Amino acid sequence: MKKILVTGVGGPTPRSFVRAVKWFGGNYKNDFEFIGTDSNPLAYGLYDKDLFAASYVIPRADSSEYWKKINEIIDKHGIDAAIILPEVEVLEWSKNHHRLTRTIKLHLPHPLLAEQLVNKHLLHSILKDTDFIPLFTRLNPKDYSFADISKQLGSSFWVRSTEGSSGLGSLKIQNEKMLAQWIALNPGVTEFIATEYLPGRNMACKLLYYEGRLLGSACAERVNYIMAKVAPSGITGNTSFGRLLNEPKLVDISMQTLQTLSKQLHTPLNGIFTTDFKEDMNGYPKITEINIRHVAFTSSLAAGGANLPLRTLQAMFFDLPENTQTIHYRFPEKYIFLRDVDSYPILMKETDLLKSN
Repeated sequence: MKKILVTGVGGPTPRSFVRAVKWFGGNYKNDFEFIGTDSNPLAYGLYDKDLFAASYVIPRADSSEYWKKINEIIDKHGIDAAIILPEVEVLEWSKNHHRLTRTIKLHLPHPLLAEQLVNKHLLHSILKDTDFIPLFTRLNPKDYSFADISKQLGSSFWVRSTEGSSGLGSLKIQNEKMLAQWIALNPGVTEFIATEYLPGRNMACKLLYYEGRLLGSACAERVNYIMAKVAPSGITGNTSFGRLLNEPKLVDISMQTLQTLSKQLHTPLNGIFTTDFKEDMNGYPKITEINIRHVAFTSSLAAGGANLPLRTLQAMFFDLPENTQTIHYRFPEKYIFLRDVDSYPILMKETDLLKSN
Protein backbone atom coordinates (compact mmCIF):
# COMPACT_ATOMS: atom_id res chain seq x y z
CA MET A 1 0.00 0.00 0.00
CA LYS A 2 1.31 3.43 -0.97
CA LYS A 3 1.29 6.06 1.76
CA ILE A 4 0.32 9.55 0.60
CA LEU A 5 0.79 12.76 2.57
CA VAL A 6 -1.99 15.31 1.90
CA THR A 7 -1.68 18.88 3.17
CA GLY A 8 -4.34 21.44 4.02
CA VAL A 9 -7.04 18.90 4.87
CA GLY A 10 -9.14 21.54 6.63
CA GLY A 11 -10.16 22.79 3.20
CA PRO A 12 -12.69 21.02 0.95
CA THR A 13 -10.30 20.52 -1.98
CA PRO A 14 -7.79 18.14 -0.33
CA ARG A 15 -10.66 16.07 1.05
CA SER A 16 -12.27 16.04 -2.40
CA PHE A 17 -9.01 14.69 -3.84
CA VAL A 18 -8.96 11.82 -1.35
CA ARG A 19 -12.66 11.09 -1.83
CA ALA A 20 -12.15 10.87 -5.58
CA VAL A 21 -9.73 8.00 -4.96
CA LYS A 22 -11.57 6.31 -2.10
CA TRP A 23 -15.08 6.62 -3.53
CA PHE A 24 -14.47 6.34 -7.26
CA GLY A 25 -11.08 4.62 -7.49
CA GLY A 26 -12.42 1.21 -8.53
CA ASN A 27 -9.78 -1.51 -8.19
CA TYR A 28 -7.21 1.06 -7.02
CA LYS A 29 -9.17 2.58 -4.12
CA ASN A 30 -7.50 0.35 -1.52
CA ASP A 31 -3.98 0.79 -2.87
CA PHE A 32 -3.42 4.07 -1.03
CA GLU A 33 -3.36 5.21 2.58
CA PHE A 34 -3.65 8.94 3.24
CA ILE A 35 -1.99 10.93 6.02
CA GLY A 36 -3.44 14.42 6.56
CA THR A 37 -1.97 17.67 7.86
CA ASP A 38 -3.29 21.15 8.59
CA SER A 39 -2.11 24.12 10.63
CA ASN A 40 -5.54 24.60 12.25
CA PRO A 41 -6.34 22.16 15.09
CA LEU A 42 -10.06 22.70 14.41
CA ALA A 43 -9.74 21.56 10.78
CA TYR A 44 -12.50 19.06 10.01
CA GLY A 45 -10.32 16.81 7.87
CA LEU A 46 -7.89 16.11 10.72
CA TYR A 47 -10.62 14.11 12.43
CA ASP A 48 -12.13 12.34 9.40
CA LYS A 49 -11.00 8.79 10.06
CA ASP A 50 -12.76 7.52 6.93
CA LEU A 51 -10.35 9.52 4.78
CA PHE A 52 -7.13 9.73 6.77
CA ALA A 53 -5.30 6.94 8.58
CA ALA A 54 -3.48 9.53 10.70
CA SER A 55 -3.53 13.32 10.97
CA TYR A 56 -1.22 16.01 12.33
CA VAL A 57 -1.37 19.67 13.23
CA ILE A 58 1.69 21.29 11.70
CA PRO A 59 3.17 24.81 11.66
CA ARG A 60 2.15 27.19 8.90
CA ALA A 61 4.15 26.93 5.69
CA ASP A 62 5.97 30.19 6.45
CA SER A 63 7.15 28.94 9.86
CA SER A 64 10.78 28.05 10.48
CA GLU A 65 9.54 24.77 12.03
CA TYR A 66 7.46 23.72 9.03
CA TRP A 67 9.95 21.47 7.26
CA LYS A 68 11.13 19.85 10.48
CA LYS A 69 7.61 18.65 11.21
CA ILE A 70 6.98 17.58 7.60
CA ASN A 71 10.14 15.47 7.64
CA GLU A 72 9.19 13.89 10.98
CA ILE A 73 5.83 12.80 9.56
CA ILE A 74 7.40 11.48 6.37
CA ASP A 75 9.91 9.41 8.36
CA LYS A 76 7.38 8.13 10.87
CA HIS A 77 4.93 6.84 8.25
CA GLY A 78 7.32 5.95 5.44
CA ILE A 79 5.53 8.37 3.12
CA ASP A 80 5.84 7.49 -0.58
CA ALA A 81 4.38 10.67 -2.12
CA ALA A 82 2.93 14.03 -1.16
CA ILE A 83 -0.11 15.79 -2.62
CA ILE A 84 0.17 19.51 -1.87
CA LEU A 85 -3.03 21.46 -2.44
CA PRO A 86 -3.30 24.85 -0.67
CA GLU A 87 -1.63 27.37 -2.98
CA VAL A 88 0.59 28.80 -0.25
CA GLU A 89 2.00 25.32 0.32
CA VAL A 90 2.27 24.59 -3.41
CA LEU A 91 4.50 27.66 -3.66
CA GLU A 92 6.54 26.65 -0.61
CA TRP A 93 7.07 23.08 -1.82
CA SER A 94 7.84 24.09 -5.39
CA LYS A 95 10.62 26.35 -4.13
CA ASN A 96 11.95 24.39 -1.15
CA HIS A 97 11.24 20.67 -1.52
CA HIS A 98 15.03 20.20 -1.46
CA ARG A 99 14.58 20.53 2.32
CA LEU A 100 13.06 17.07 2.42
CA THR A 101 15.42 14.66 4.16
CA ARG A 102 14.30 11.66 2.10
CA THR A 103 13.14 11.29 -1.47
CA ILE A 104 9.41 10.97 -2.11
CA LYS A 105 7.31 11.39 -5.23
CA LEU A 106 5.92 14.87 -5.88
CA HIS A 107 3.63 16.47 -8.42
CA LEU A 108 4.39 20.19 -8.39
CA PRO A 109 4.54 23.04 -10.90
CA HIS A 110 7.79 24.85 -11.57
CA PRO A 111 8.16 27.63 -8.94
CA LEU A 112 8.47 30.41 -11.53
CA LEU A 113 5.30 29.30 -13.29
CA ALA A 114 3.50 28.91 -9.96
CA GLU A 115 4.38 32.45 -8.89
CA GLN A 116 3.10 33.89 -12.18
CA LEU A 117 -0.20 32.04 -11.95
CA VAL A 118 -0.94 32.80 -8.28
CA ASN A 119 -0.88 36.55 -8.97
CA LYS A 120 -3.84 37.33 -11.22
CA HIS A 121 -2.43 40.65 -12.41
CA LEU A 122 0.82 39.02 -13.49
CA LEU A 123 -1.15 36.37 -15.39
CA HIS A 124 -3.27 38.99 -17.15
CA SER A 125 -0.17 41.04 -17.99
CA ILE A 126 1.53 38.07 -19.65
CA LEU A 127 -1.60 37.37 -21.72
CA LYS A 128 -2.49 41.00 -22.51
CA ASP A 129 -1.76 40.62 -26.22
CA THR A 130 -4.09 37.61 -26.61
CA ASP A 131 -7.87 37.32 -26.95
CA PHE A 132 -8.03 35.02 -23.93
CA ILE A 133 -8.47 37.59 -21.14
CA PRO A 134 -10.88 40.46 -20.42
CA LEU A 135 -9.90 44.12 -20.31
CA PHE A 136 -8.16 44.76 -17.01
CA THR A 137 -6.18 47.16 -14.87
CA ARG A 138 -4.37 47.04 -11.55
CA LEU A 139 -6.14 48.86 -8.71
CA ASN A 140 -4.12 50.28 -5.85
CA PRO A 141 -6.67 50.78 -3.02
CA LYS A 142 -4.71 53.79 -1.74
CA ASP A 143 -4.25 55.51 -5.10
CA TYR A 144 -6.80 55.07 -7.87
CA SER A 145 -9.10 57.03 -10.16
CA PHE A 146 -12.63 55.70 -10.55
CA ALA A 147 -13.08 57.82 -13.66
CA ASP A 148 -9.99 56.31 -15.31
CA ILE A 149 -11.08 52.76 -14.46
CA SER A 150 -14.60 53.35 -15.78
CA LYS A 151 -13.24 54.87 -18.97
CA GLN A 152 -11.14 51.78 -19.58
CA LEU A 153 -13.54 49.05 -18.41
CA GLY A 154 -17.04 50.53 -18.62
CA SER A 155 -19.60 51.74 -16.09
CA SER A 156 -19.80 48.29 -14.45
CA PHE A 157 -16.69 46.26 -13.74
CA TRP A 158 -15.48 43.42 -11.52
CA VAL A 159 -12.87 43.76 -8.77
CA ARG A 160 -11.11 41.11 -6.75
CA SER A 161 -7.86 40.59 -4.89
CA THR A 162 -4.89 39.86 -7.14
CA GLU A 163 -4.09 36.88 -4.90
CA GLY A 164 -6.19 34.46 -2.92
CA SER A 165 -9.06 32.07 -3.58
CA SER A 166 -12.77 31.75 -2.75
CA GLY A 167 -13.59 34.99 -4.51
CA LEU A 168 -11.51 37.07 -2.08
CA GLY A 169 -12.40 40.74 -2.45
CA SER A 170 -14.75 40.04 -5.37
CA LEU A 171 -17.66 42.32 -6.25
CA LYS A 172 -19.41 43.85 -9.24
CA ILE A 173 -18.80 47.61 -8.96
CA GLN A 174 -21.42 49.96 -10.38
CA ASN A 175 -20.49 53.37 -8.97
CA GLU A 176 -17.69 55.23 -7.23
CA LYS A 177 -19.24 55.07 -3.76
CA MET A 178 -19.63 51.31 -4.05
CA LEU A 179 -15.93 50.88 -4.83
CA ALA A 180 -14.82 53.11 -1.96
CA GLN A 181 -17.00 51.20 0.51
CA TRP A 182 -15.78 47.85 -0.78
CA ILE A 183 -12.14 48.87 -0.39
CA ALA A 184 -12.88 50.01 3.17
CA LEU A 185 -14.50 46.65 3.94
CA ASN A 186 -11.42 44.77 2.69
CA PRO A 187 -8.48 46.43 4.45
CA GLY A 188 -6.44 43.25 4.20
CA VAL A 189 -6.38 43.41 0.40
CA THR A 190 -3.34 45.44 -0.63
CA GLU A 191 -3.93 45.17 -4.36
CA PHE A 192 -6.99 44.55 -6.51
CA ILE A 193 -7.39 43.73 -10.17
CA ALA A 194 -10.32 45.37 -11.98
CA THR A 195 -11.67 43.69 -15.11
CA GLU A 196 -14.51 44.25 -17.53
CA TYR A 197 -17.71 42.68 -16.25
CA LEU A 198 -18.39 39.29 -17.86
CA PRO A 199 -22.08 38.32 -17.61
CA GLY A 200 -21.99 34.77 -19.01
CA ARG A 201 -21.36 31.28 -17.69
CA ASN A 202 -18.73 30.59 -15.02
CA MET A 203 -16.70 27.57 -16.18
CA ALA A 204 -13.52 25.68 -15.34
CA CYS A 205 -11.16 23.49 -17.35
CA LYS A 206 -8.76 21.16 -15.56
CA LEU A 207 -5.55 20.04 -17.23
CA LEU A 208 -3.38 17.33 -15.69
CA TYR A 209 0.27 17.46 -16.75
CA TYR A 210 2.77 14.91 -15.54
CA GLU A 211 6.45 15.45 -16.36
CA GLY A 212 5.61 17.46 -19.47
CA ARG A 213 2.87 15.14 -20.76
CA LEU A 214 -0.78 16.13 -20.80
CA LEU A 215 -2.60 13.18 -19.25
CA GLY A 216 -6.13 14.50 -19.16
CA SER A 217 -8.63 17.33 -19.32
CA ALA A 218 -12.14 17.82 -17.97
CA CYS A 219 -14.55 20.77 -17.87
CA ALA A 220 -17.42 21.89 -15.66
CA GLU A 221 -19.66 24.87 -15.03
CA ARG A 222 -20.16 26.51 -11.65
CA VAL A 223 -23.74 27.71 -11.25
CA ASN A 224 -24.44 28.16 -7.53
CA TYR A 225 -22.18 28.27 -4.46
CA ILE A 226 -22.33 26.86 -0.94
CA MET A 227 -23.21 29.67 1.52
CA ALA A 228 -23.51 32.13 -1.36
CA LYS A 229 -25.63 34.48 0.76
CA VAL A 230 -22.71 35.28 3.06
CA ALA A 231 -20.66 36.73 0.17
CA PRO A 232 -21.70 40.08 -1.35
CA SER A 233 -20.62 38.79 -4.76
CA GLY A 234 -22.52 35.51 -4.29
CA ILE A 235 -19.25 33.64 -4.95
CA THR A 236 -17.59 31.63 -2.20
CA GLY A 237 -15.37 29.37 -4.30
CA ASN A 238 -17.22 26.20 -3.22
CA THR A 239 -19.74 25.07 -5.82
CA SER A 240 -23.11 23.69 -4.66
CA PHE A 241 -24.67 23.19 -8.10
CA GLY A 242 -22.77 22.73 -11.34
CA ARG A 243 -22.74 20.96 -14.68
CA LEU A 244 -20.20 18.60 -16.22
CA LEU A 245 -19.34 19.99 -19.65
CA ASN A 246 -18.02 18.85 -23.00
CA GLU A 247 -16.30 22.07 -24.11
CA PRO A 248 -13.34 21.47 -26.46
CA LYS A 249 -12.91 25.23 -26.87
CA LEU A 250 -12.06 25.61 -23.18
CA VAL A 251 -9.53 22.81 -23.45
CA ASP A 252 -7.90 24.37 -26.51
CA ILE A 253 -7.63 27.82 -24.90
CA SER A 254 -6.28 26.36 -21.66
CA MET A 255 -3.66 24.30 -23.50
CA GLN A 256 -2.59 27.25 -25.66
CA THR A 257 -2.34 29.51 -22.62
CA LEU A 258 -0.22 27.12 -20.57
CA GLN A 259 2.02 26.38 -23.53
CA THR A 260 2.47 30.13 -24.07
CA LEU A 261 3.36 30.65 -20.41
CA SER A 262 5.70 27.67 -20.42
CA LYS A 263 7.60 29.02 -23.43
CA GLN A 264 7.80 32.58 -22.14
CA LEU A 265 9.05 31.50 -18.73
CA HIS A 266 11.19 28.61 -20.04
CA THR A 267 9.55 26.23 -17.59
CA PRO A 268 8.23 22.68 -18.07
CA LEU A 269 4.58 21.84 -17.53
CA ASN A 270 3.94 19.66 -14.51
CA GLY A 271 1.04 19.70 -12.08
CA ILE A 272 -2.71 20.18 -12.06
CA PHE A 273 -3.98 23.45 -13.51
CA THR A 274 -7.58 24.68 -13.26
CA THR A 275 -8.35 27.47 -15.72
CA ASP A 276 -11.37 29.55 -14.70
CA PHE A 277 -13.46 31.16 -17.43
CA LYS A 278 -16.32 33.65 -17.59
CA GLU A 279 -18.18 34.33 -20.82
CA ASP A 280 -18.42 37.86 -22.18
CA MET A 281 -21.64 39.40 -23.52
CA ASN A 282 -21.11 37.58 -26.83
CA GLY A 283 -20.64 34.18 -25.17
CA TYR A 284 -16.86 34.07 -25.71
CA PRO A 285 -14.97 32.53 -22.77
CA LYS A 286 -12.35 34.74 -21.12
CA ILE A 287 -9.79 33.53 -18.57
CA THR A 288 -10.19 35.01 -15.09
CA GLU A 289 -7.47 33.00 -13.35
CA ILE A 290 -5.51 29.74 -13.43
CA ASN A 291 -5.30 27.79 -10.17
CA ILE A 292 -2.24 25.63 -9.48
CA ARG A 293 -4.30 23.02 -7.69
CA HIS A 294 -7.45 20.96 -7.83
CA VAL A 295 -10.73 22.63 -6.91
CA ALA A 296 -13.41 21.54 -4.46
CA PHE A 297 -15.64 19.75 -6.97
CA THR A 298 -12.86 17.47 -8.25
CA SER A 299 -14.62 14.44 -6.74
CA SER A 300 -17.78 15.36 -8.68
CA LEU A 301 -15.78 15.13 -11.91
CA ALA A 302 -14.49 11.77 -10.69
CA ALA A 303 -18.07 10.64 -10.12
CA GLY A 304 -18.69 11.37 -13.79
CA GLY A 305 -15.66 9.34 -14.88
CA ALA A 306 -12.96 12.03 -14.99
CA ASN A 307 -10.89 10.89 -12.02
CA LEU A 308 -7.84 13.14 -12.30
CA PRO A 309 -6.66 12.51 -8.70
CA LEU A 310 -6.52 8.77 -9.39
CA ARG A 311 -4.72 9.34 -12.69
CA THR A 312 -2.14 11.44 -10.85
CA LEU A 313 -1.39 8.61 -8.42
CA GLN A 314 -1.40 6.04 -11.21
CA ALA A 315 1.19 8.08 -13.11
CA MET A 316 3.33 8.28 -9.98
CA PHE A 317 3.32 4.60 -9.11
CA PHE A 318 2.09 2.31 -11.88
CA ASP A 319 3.37 1.46 -15.34
CA LEU A 320 0.07 1.70 -17.23
CA PRO A 321 -0.62 2.26 -20.96
CA GLU A 322 -2.84 5.25 -20.13
CA ASN A 323 0.15 7.00 -18.53
CA THR A 324 1.33 7.79 -22.05
CA GLN A 325 -2.12 8.80 -23.33
CA THR A 326 -4.01 12.07 -23.25
CA ILE A 327 -7.64 11.53 -22.32
CA HIS A 328 -9.96 14.46 -22.95
CA TYR A 329 -12.82 13.32 -20.77
CA ARG A 330 -16.26 13.66 -22.30
CA PHE A 331 -19.50 12.93 -20.51
CA PRO A 332 -22.16 10.80 -22.27
CA GLU A 333 -25.05 12.58 -20.55
CA LYS A 334 -25.81 16.16 -19.54
CA TYR A 335 -24.88 15.53 -15.94
CA ILE A 336 -25.22 18.05 -13.15
CA PHE A 337 -23.71 17.76 -9.69
CA LEU A 338 -25.04 18.84 -6.32
CA ARG A 339 -22.75 19.35 -3.35
CA ASP A 340 -23.16 20.31 0.29
CA VAL A 341 -20.64 20.78 3.06
CA ASP A 342 -18.74 17.51 3.60
CA SER A 343 -21.33 15.45 1.75
CA TYR A 344 -21.14 12.81 -0.95
CA PRO A 345 -21.71 14.53 -4.35
CA ILE A 346 -24.93 13.66 -6.15
CA LEU A 347 -24.58 13.15 -9.89
CA MET A 348 -27.71 13.08 -12.02
CA LYS A 349 -29.29 14.25 -15.26
CA GLU A 350 -30.63 17.79 -15.10
CA THR A 351 -33.91 16.48 -16.53
CA ASP A 352 -34.28 14.36 -13.36
CA LEU A 353 -34.46 17.37 -11.05
CA LEU A 354 -37.62 17.34 -8.95
CA LYS A 355 -40.35 19.79 -9.95
CA SER A 356 -43.12 21.34 -7.87
CA ASN A 357 -46.64 20.15 -8.66
